[in-house]
Parts: sequence; C-alpha cells; structure tokens
Amino acid sequence: MIEFSLWFFVLVANFLILFFVLNAILFKPLAKVLEDREGAIDGALNEAKAMTVSKEESIARFNSELLSTKNRAKEIFDLLKEEGLARQKEVLSKTEAEAVDMIEKARKELYTETEKAKTELKAGIERLSEEIVGKLVKT
Repeated sequence: MIEFSLWFFVLVANFLILFFVLNAILFKPLAKVLEDREGAIDGALNEAKAMTVSKEESIARFNSELLSTKNRAKEIFDLLKEEGLARQKEVLSKTEAEAVDMIEKARKELYTETEKAKTELKAGIERLSEEIVGKLVKT
C-alpha cells in the first residue's frame, strides 16, 4: 500500500506552491501576451479587410468617374466637331459667295470691255470704210 510520509506532503505542498507561483508569474502573463497578440492579429486582419473593401470601392468610384469623364470628353469632342463643321460650312459658303461675286464682277468687266471694244471697232470700221470709199472715189 501507499505510505504517506512527511515528504509526500512536503512535495505536494512544494508542487502546489510552485504551481501557484508559476501561474501568477509566468502562465497568466504569457496567456495575456498570447491573447493580446491574437487580438492584434484579428484587428490587423479586420483592418486589412476594411482597407480591401475601401480600395475596391475607391477603384469602382474611380472607374465610374473615369467613364463619366470619357463620356463627357466624347460629348465635348462631338460638340466641337459639329461646331467646326458648321464653321467650315459657313466659311465655305462665304468664300463661295465671294467667289461668285468676283466671277460676276469679272463677267461685267468683260462685258463692259467687250462692248467698249465693239464700239471702238465699229467706229474704226466706219472710219476705215470711209477712208476706203474716199480713196476709191478719188481714184
């Protein structure tokens, strides 16, 4: 059978004292450090998840703003293109009108010069025919 001597109780007492002392000095602080570490890791993971969500929201917002800006730029480009075409038509019609005016002016000048030349030729022909008739009659 088991004998319970004084040393047994001394060893049990020593074990219990050592257990409580080590528990207070070593195990509880170590457990607290491990809990704090786990809490910090969980906090960092939650923060990383939140940052990922924030990043995705920012990217989505950026893409929507980029699309909106591209659409607005396309609208402005189309508007400026239409304005340019309208301005081009206006300048072409104005230039065409000036060209038509210049052609009409040139035609009028040609007509005037032609009439003037005809008149001068008729006068010259009459004078020439009178000279010819005068020379023929004298002979």
